[in-house]
Amino acid sequence: MRCLYCYNPEIVLGKGHVSFDETLRFLLSRQNLLDAVVFSGGECLMHKNILTLIAQVKKMGFLVKIDTNGSSPLVIQQLIDKNLIDYIALDFKSPKSKFQAITQSDLYNSFEETLDLILTSKIPFEVRTTYHSDLLTENNISHMVAFLESKNYVGNYYIQYFKNNVETLSKLGYSNNKIDCNKFSTPTIQINLRT
Repeated sequence: MRCLYCYNPEIVLGKGHVSFDETLRFLLSRQNLLDAVVFSGGECLMHKNILTLIAQVKKMGFLVKIDTNGSSPLVIQQLIDKNLIDYIALDFKSPKSKFQAITQSDLYNSFEETLDLILTSKIPFEVRTTYHSDLLTENNISHMVAFLESKNYVGNYYIQYFKNNVETLSKLGYSNNKIDCNKFSTPTIQINLRT
């Protein structure tokens, strides 16, 4: 994906590099000091050796969290089957009607397949959306909550405001980060704001 509001353009565009061996050396020096490792990105599950890398981190005794856009349901299934992940943060980018425009991809069906997989697994997870006032409306958020309800999702749904004045993949304007999250909560879904 090439989400317009991506905060990690250098990663998405392939700039910057830390080898996994360097990362492992760092983690070895932090055993018994750190509890968990987060695999993030860009999209971490695109890495050709992600299963091996996560397995190595798990073998070191760390809990593993995955930050994912849901574009790799087959990899998620393998991670679940091999008991390699302890927590998933799934980005719900937008309703289907805006997905292509916001993510510059046609991966909505993969996102939905990943959501379905996670919902039937026993892995603790969260669903979250980055809100930019030029990209999403309150009506869009309402439709996204209704979609989650249609999937029988129960729990927290996190709305995180776009961070103004940071480098992003696209040159977005200022986001008016004022949204009344309380009006979107339902009996089964609690909306939580992350600022």
